[in-house]
Amino acid sequence: MQVDIITLENAPAGTAELPDEFFAATPRKDIMARVVHWQLSKRRAGTHKVKGVAEVSGTTKKPYKQKGTGNARQGSMRSVQFRTGGVAHGPVVRSHEYSLNKKVRRLGLISALSLKAADQKLVVLDAAAADAKTGALAKKIKALGWSSALIIDGTVDEGFLRASRNIHKLDVLPTIGANVYDILRHDVLAITAAGLEGLKARLSGKVADATGDAA
Repeated sequence: MQVDIITLENAPAGTAELPDEFFAATPRKDIMARVVHWQLSKRRAGTHKVKGVAEVSGTTKKPYKQKGTGNARQGSMRSVQFRTGGVAHGPVVRSHEYSLNKKVRRLGLISALSLKAADQKLVVLDAAAADAKTGALAKKIKALGWSSALIIDGTVDEGFLRASRNIHKLDVLPTIGANVYDILRHDVLAITAAGLEGLKARLSGKVADATGDAA
């Protein structure tokens, strides 16, 4: 499909071709949900921890004799039923990461791109470069009417990245970092001409996927 390219000043800058196989596919909400769950699981720290019976401090001496006291039989004050005892089957430090098939991750990204295109929330920019002035960039974003936007570029300009950091709900990612979660949680998806070529190469299998959250 053909789409118009605009500048950050909302001026026309030509047209771009969006391959139907990547931007006009039928969005699969179930696949996108799987990819988002996979991404968020990888981000979890997994540092929650409680002490078990073997880890709490205290004597292992039997608190009182087995019979004749009128109390229930006890073997240790570190048992789980005591206030200062350990925790039975409590959480331990672990990774929540799991593997997800690369084809599923690719389909999830295609679905997210196609969903934005279908909702007319996908914009193609000629470039994402600006002075290192947050105020100037914020005025341009406001003039475009973007309240929440993700900008994807081939190679992120350092000046543009610095200028965008303090703008609420505006994020900038390189092509290799484009992912389903960030695309869906922003209202507008803006892709530069360079970023568009990078996405085409990535989804065509010409560029290896990044490790981590990228799908």
